[in-house]
Amino acid sequence: MNKTNKAVRKRFKITGTGKILRSKAGRRHLAGSKKSKKRRSSKDGGHLVHVTDMYRVTSNLPFSSH
Repeated sequence: MNKTNKAVRKRFKITGTGKILRSKAGRRHLAGSKKSKKRRSSKDGGHLVHVTDMYRVTSNLPFSSH
């Protein structure tokens, strides 16, 4: 059995139904002055990982319920 990749564990969340959530880039800094409210709010919440990337994420999370 493979070890869990800790970097992947911090960046992704697996839901109860098996979907994988990720966060959007661009939220770390310069959020007040340079980015509009519309641009900032579009990065809120969880977003699904694309189907073509799901295998790569789940193979690095061997102990998750996938």
